[in-house]
Amino acid sequence: MNIHEFQAKKILAEYGVSIPKGKEAYSVDEAVSVAKDIGGKKWVVKAQIHAGGRGKAGGVKIADSIEEVEEISKSLLGMQLVTHQTGPEGKKVNKIFIEQGINIISELYLGVVLDRSNEKYVMMASTEGGTEIEVVAKKAPEKIFKAEIDSLLGMQPYQARQLVFKLGLEKSISNKAIKFILALSKAVEQTDASLVEINPLVVTEDDVLALDAKMNFDDNALYRQQDIEKLRDEDEEDPRELEATKYDLNYITLEGNIGCMVNGAGLAMATMDIIKLEGGNPANFLDVGGGASKERVEQAFKIIFSDKKVKAVLVNIFGGIMRCDIIAEGVVAAAKNIDIRVPLIVRLAGTNVEKGKEILNSSGLDIISADNLGDAAKKVVQSIKEL
Repeated sequence: MNIHEFQAKKILAEYGVSIPKGKEAYSVDEAVSVAKDIGGKKWVVKAQIHAGGRGKAGGVKIADSIEEVEEISKSLLGMQLVTHQTGPEGKKVNKIFIEQGINIISELYLGVVLDRSNEKYVMMASTEGGTEIEVVAKKAPEKIFKAEIDSLLGMQPYQARQLVFKLGLEKSISNKAIKFILALSKAVEQTDASLVEINPLVVTEDDVLALDAKMNFDDNALYRQQDIEKLRDEDEEDPRELEATKYDLNYITLEGNIGCMVNGAGLAMATMDIIKLEGGNPANFLDVGGGASKERVEQAFKIIFSDKKVKAVLVNIFGGIMRCDIIAEGVVAAAKNIDIRVPLIVRLAGTNVEKGKEILNSSGLDIISADNLGDAAKKVVQSIKEL
């Protein structure tokens, strides 16, 4: 689950992470009021959407007066902000974040990511703040410093001191930087965050501050992070992906025109790969799971067909825990209720496969059967070419 910058900063501040003064606003009048409450002579007005690259896209602007705060707020609220992460359609800006202007001496990077291979969090720091860490890793990997966080002991003070030393910070703010690092580590561990990025972490005359903040959370841990789950902004999520979560379906929208329904994440990835190999483009990733019911399969079809780009559908089921006859019943029910008007290719294998094929064959529906995954991919790509 993703949250907005202003939400991330509120959470981090609760754990002692230093942040600039700021508050969210949902209207121009509210933005002006917030700026006046913050005080000072300079403010930063930031569009709040779930996407990176806001600054480069014109979604972060500096205001030198209250009048400019008002003018910038008017231009940002309601606009479709297009960044390299939103796609060409962009995202509508429904809220903005007003923050105090900061006199910056230097910019650093600080982040914590979950290293699943080692089952540990890893904190990364770099002197190249303001630059995407992936770019730094590619061009200057020696400028990235790492510290593994012990799952039981947490981040240790000596590790924080080592990172501060490598960043070359002045002694006058070293203790504040150490405190910042330890607080950030504690916030990550206690909120079940899967990713936290402070980019940039800025150095001022007497402090270090999180000028920007990004936090992602493990969906599987939200049951024990109910306060964080309440921060979910459904307006920022794909409506099909949101609908899928209601039925425990793993669905991700893609840019192609071939709808996919598969059981198992690995098989779903392989199915998309084979479709691409045959010259097609998947419209989605959809894993119905190992214990899907007939009703759940029908809902999966409804979600697939709510995407108007879909021109054909490939159902690829390997029946282990999931029985092929259950899938077949769901396919038939969905086809009758939804009025499917695009080619439907079905490949079944495994438990009750013959019974599943019998259900499909006796349904009277125009379903194209496939013998194996390669055959299914060829048929679904060919069916689109023949439209």
